[in-house]
Amino acid sequence: MQVILAKSAGFCYGVRRAVELAEKAAAETGTCYMLGDLIHNSHVVEDLARRGVRKVSTPESLGAGDTVIIRSHGEVKSILNTLEDRGVTCVNATCPNVCRIQKIVAQAQEEGRLPIIIGEPHHPEVVGVASWASRAVVLEGPAAVEAWYREDPSRRDIPVSVVAQTTCIRELFETSCKIIKKECTNAEIFDTICNATRNRQTEAAAIAAKVDVMVVVGDRKSANTQHLAEICRKACSRVLCIELADELSAESFRGCGVAGLTAGASTPACIIKEVYTTMSEEIKAAEGKEESFEELLPNYESSLHNGDKVKGVVTKITATEVLVDLANPQYNTYIKLNELSDDPNAKPEDIVKVGDEIETYVVRVNDVEGYAELSKKRLDAGKIWENIEKAVEEKTVLEGIVTEENKGGIVVSVKGVRVFVPASQSGQPRGADLSAMVKQKVQLRITEVNRARRRVVGSIRSVTDEARKAAQEEVWANIEVGKHYTGTVKSMTSYGVFVDIGGVDGMVHISELSWSRIKTPAEVCKVGDTLDVYVISFDPEKRKISLGVKDRSINPWEVFMSKYAVGDVAEVRIVKLMDFGAFAEVVPGVDGLIHISQIADHRVEKPEDVLSEGQMVKVKITAIDEEKKKISLSIRALLTAPAAEESPVVDSEEA
Repeated sequence: MQVILAKSAGFCYGVRRAVELAEKAAAETGTCYMLGDLIHNSHVVEDLARRGVRKVSTPESLGAGDTVIIRSHGEVKSILNTLEDRGVTCVNATCPNVCRIQKIVAQAQEEGRLPIIIGEPHHPEVVGVASWASRAVVLEGPAAVEAWYREDPSRRDIPVSVVAQTTCIRELFETSCKIIKKECTNAEIFDTICNATRNRQTEAAAIAAKVDVMVVVGDRKSANTQHLAEICRKACSRVLCIELADELSAESFRGCGVAGLTAGASTPACIIKEVYTTMSEEIKAAEGKEESFEELLPNYESSLHNGDKVKGVVTKITATEVLVDLANPQYNTYIKLNELSDDPNAKPEDIVKVGDEIETYVVRVNDVEGYAELSKKRLDAGKIWENIEKAVEEKTVLEGIVTEENKGGIVVSVKGVRVFVPASQSGQPRGADLSAMVKQKVQLRITEVNRARRRVVGSIRSVTDEARKAAQEEVWANIEVGKHYTGTVKSMTSYGVFVDIGGVDGMVHISELSWSRIKTPAEVCKVGDTLDVYVISFDPEKRKISLGVKDRSINPWEVFMSKYAVGDVAEVRIVKLMDFGAFAEVVPGVDGLIHISQIADHRVEKPEDVLSEGQMVKVKITAIDEEKKKISLSIRALLTAPAAEESPVVDSEEA
């Protein structure tokens, strides 16, 4: 089976220029921006994002000091004005052919002519072109042109200037122009269909007429790719529109003798080559033959192709690049310093040395001028991708750094590969502030990889859950009454706190938090505090653990008895007020009673009239019941003169 590859397939001049300008701006600034997609190819846009070209949706997202790349399709004039007003540096990557159309439209308005654009009304190129006139008419094709004149016959007298979307199908444009010339008495026609588009469409039609199946490669949002497919369908009944090689199968070519391949203007050469290679392999599978790739592609023009992996020897290291000898006299080959390593601070001489043999990736080939640009960084990234894919199969735990919070989750950098972790897999509670994880080192498993789309999904939760489960089993296997743990306060209630002792939460009742009487746990600890706890009891079946914090080696009563005796004066803290008096803490864990009659040297109706909880007062210890561990205290005894105590006042009648 024969495969015919269109010579015009792939990047056109305008697209290649836009990509190169974006890569250069990213290398010079570190980070620059594009308003929407720079070109209509999601894979190229994702690659640019990895290089530092970030996508924003509105000019208001940018400010003074920012650099924005104006996409190849051009931009709406009002947006360009807004960017200028905001002090944004604009790198104009608009295709020169589109710039020409913008000027024609602006000139038409100055001359009092109505611009008519033959193209897709919602395509960004057309929307941008139309904005260069205060009024412009966009018509999709012959039917729309006829309807426009039929709607208002007076329009025949309006002088018009007609242009075409650069990727417009030639037949549509020429037929539309015939109608306009017939209807309009004053029409200027400008053939603005891009030459590259014209050649690509002509060649695609010619190949489609010769083949049994035609493969068109390109982003599904790309207008020129869609037009190619429409043109091919007129000449070939079997047209496959794909974005990547993995969409092909042996069934795609079953029963075919000749296959054709073309690609839209936004399709990079590496994808075209991958599709060509896959077509060759699938054709072999369909035919049951073992032809080599060389047999299927004998006349491929260049011995180096974008995307090739090649080995060479470092011959020289300069301030801007590393020269590499591939033993191929046809090319001078080199690696830019920014393509040597992902680390911007790395020194070239620390990575390679003259005489080293290194494996690299071909980034760009110029057969005319005889040079090829290589990249070690991208090859290393490819190997990392292989490791990532292997990690999915083997469920390997990987390490990475959280680089940003994203819509719906976070992004983790794993050896230079962006891994998206959904919020549900972040290991954090629902509703938690995920931005707090940025710059943290985390462990995760890769759960999904789509290398073609550069999409990787991971889970931190699967690692933390597994670790927590193992820790829990360890705790339950070795737990015993009295065993001490260093735990972390996870949550608090009015009756106590829950403490994590290594994957298992135990409960510390408020009465076990302190020897002193407290009203709430917040008086002695807070969430996140580290506590030294010990096991009071546990129930393996119910998975419940009761913990304590109080030091049981200390007997508060013995501390009191060693320090105080009847008649001693002590400073105490009022801990509770009752109708009959007040309880006061003498030492932590030991309270005494101040009877209401002993609160003051006068009659007291209510204890709270004189005392308040938390108040520090001096008292005299008037009695100690060692058996019942009760203590009587008196404030009044310190207020009454000793003589008065010894000679009680006698009632006058008794006297």
